[in-house]
Amino acid sequence: MKKIVISSKEANQRVDKYVKKYLNLAPLSFIYKLFRKKDVKINGHWVKESYILKEGEELTIFVTDAQVEEFNKPKEIEKVNLNHPIIFEDDNILVINKPRGLLVHGDEGEKRVTLSNEVINYLYFKGEYDPKSDKGFAPAPAHRLDRNTSGLVVFAKNLVSLQELELLFKEKEDIKKEYLALVVGHLVGERTIDAPLKKDMNTGLVKVARDGKSALTKVKPVKYYGDYTLVNVQIYTGRTHQIRVHLASIGFPVVGDAKYGDFKVNKEFRDLYKFENQFLHAYKLTFLKLKGHLSYLSDKVIETSLPEVEDKLLKKII
Repeated sequence: MKKIVISSKEANQRVDKYVKKYLNLAPLSFIYKLFRKKDVKINGHWVKESYILKEGEELTIFVTDAQVEEFNKPKEIEKVNLNHPIIFEDDNILVINKPRGLLVHGDEGEKRVTLSNEVINYLYFKGEYDPKSDKGFAPAPAHRLDRNTSGLVVFAKNLVSLQELELLFKEKEDIKKEYLALVVGHLVGERTIDAPLKKDMNTGLVKVARDGKSALTKVKPVKYYGDYTLVNVQIYTGRTHQIRVHLASIGFPVVGDAKYGDFKVNKEFRDLYKFENQFLHAYKLTFLKLKGHLSYLSDKVIETSLPEVEDKLLKKII
């Protein structure tokens, strides 16, 4: 069996999440079998999967030494340069300007080259994270951007910050996320798009549907460029492809959007400007009145400019 004294870094999370991180190579079926067999105990007493760990408690996992050796493998760290701009960093959070084309998390097609892995490597070589000693937590993003959307991504350096940030991005009441997008057509005046969205699990495409999940987007023009409008977009929900689907649904698709855009316009931009990207950039985060561990970030605004490719494109189409 394995006994672990819970540290301040590991406290305040569900015990099943901690066990999954500790036995990081174990199948989920193995993890939950431990709980069914009451082979996970706190201070000698069996606990359910939802139990919240507290600092100083003794966690006992009834596994053999061979199982620990098989399933407990610290994440291998290779030195990888973090070439993307760090917009803000302190002891608790790290805000990166993610380039287009880079995944935040790994998927079935790519697990190694991700922003998350680059941040973990950066913090490891900086001396702020060690997978061998920090068993119950790894630095992680509090939200995500699509692969082909550029802009600000917030990472948490410790568990309490991650928990507060995840709640912040989920509830969206005390944080403003703003994007810049170039859309087809002249959008006049501010628009509120309140239309439920539903994802087709077979195609991966999202559409407006009565039986979808609620989704709310506000959009307003910033500047006109010929037959196109640079718009400011604020989202109040975090649905998949929300901005792109909502803008397309009101007749103003995002330039370069290969799924929901105007394919004729996309071809013109490829031919005329060699622009094959999706013009959507998460440029601004505003923390409102925060409570708890991150309250010092209240009223803080974090902002980044358009990527060079998009900035040059706008100058060409004026």
